[in-house]
Amino acid sequence: MEVILLQRVAKLGQMGEVVSVKDGYARNFLLPTGKALRASEANVKSFEARKAQLEADNLETKKEAEAFAAKLDGEQFIVIRSASDAGALYGSVTPRDAAEAATAGGFTLDRKQVKLSKPIKELGLHTVHVTLHPEVEVDIALNVARSKEEAELQASGKSIQELAAEAEAAAEFEIAELFDEIGSAAHDDESGDSTPQPDVEDRA
Repeated sequence: MEVILLQRVAKLGQMGEVVSVKDGYARNFLLPTGKALRASEANVKSFEARKAQLEADNLETKKEAEAFAAKLDGEQFIVIRSASDAGALYGSVTPRDAAEAATAGGFTLDRKQVKLSKPIKELGLHTVHVTLHPEVEVDIALNVARSKEEAELQASGKSIQELAAEAEAAAEFEIAELFDEIGSAAHDDESGDSTPQPDVEDRA
């Protein structure tokens, strides 16, 4: 099917271009979302008549998106999730989770604006793409952790593997200290006052 684009569509074309797409893609996405019209003679003429207004509207929304992007770009948001000791999540972080975390942080986003290059299924810092406008995209970071304390440590640059190794080392140190204390106490008992006590007969 041939359609005329009413806005820029990634990997497809710019506003005003007539492009050929699969019928299902046009019917299920481009046409119902208002991103394109069937490229009939009547629609092409209609677009030409509206082109100036569409371009003006696009420019205005683009400026708004760029202003928002300047504030949002590079921001980091915490997502608390349960996970195994190895850092594997019980489930995964979705675009909805990312949008809700950003919104809770003061940046209103819709899940449809969030693009995950792959499912997030482990703790750590993850880069996420956000489309604010067909021509404006930014990256944010999701700090996926089991607690706010863990998130702060990850934000400082420590990986979940390093945190696990530090926790294990601390536990081993505590156990070693405990054994030292037990050994020291036992040694004190053995090296106590060993002066022989006089027999009762000697006192007589």
